[in-house]
Amino acid sequence: MKRKIRVAVMASGRGSNFDSLSRSCKESGYPARIELLIVDNEDAGAIEIAKRREIDTVIVDCGSKRGSMTPESSEEITRICSDRGVDLICLAGFMRIVKGKLMEEYRGRILNIHPSLLPSFKGLRGQRQAIEYGVRYSGCTVHFVDSGVDTGPIIIQRIVAVQQGDDEEALSERILAEEHKAYPEAVRLFAEGRLIIEGRRVSIKDDE
Repeated sequence: MKRKIRVAVMASGRGSNFDSLSRSCKESGYPARIELLIVDNEDAGAIEIAKRREIDTVIVDCGSKRGSMTPESSEEITRICSDRGVDLICLAGFMRIVKGKLMEEYRGRILNIHPSLLPSFKGLRGQRQAIEYGVRYSGCTVHFVDSGVDTGPIIIQRIVAVQQGDDEEALSERILAEEHKAYPEAVRLFAEGRLIIEGRRVSIKDDE
């Protein structure tokens, strides 16, 4: 029997996608298990979720510069993940750009989820950007992380209609419901070895 891959989740906030991932890995028979939670914020709501699910939490000081991580923190997280035998890192509301040693060591093994249909509306507040631009459809994207901001090869996208009268909160809630389906699915495909990166495209092998 193929061993379950070990997953580390990195978060900064309430941990909604972390909760979805940890529940799916535990209850749905996925060939993956959440090994630990890494946060850069000691007040992150994700910490309480980890406690309830008996998942270890590590708090790492990533520096005071918003959106960035220090070289020291990148090296520390790399060491933590290596020591725990982590195969895959999932960013779940981690509000910093991954770079340095962590990007070097885990390139091709870091996933992120973004609340828009990339490459449209990168960066912060993708839902608000969609409403302000006036698009009819938005959604979410799970992608591999590269050195850019929301620029890595796309794995899964789910479409959400923008309804008349939507505000940012209403659209965000409907997109989040799709995120909770798409992210676990992407992790499952990775764990099964079915994702192949070919330049900017990600191919999904048939289930054998």
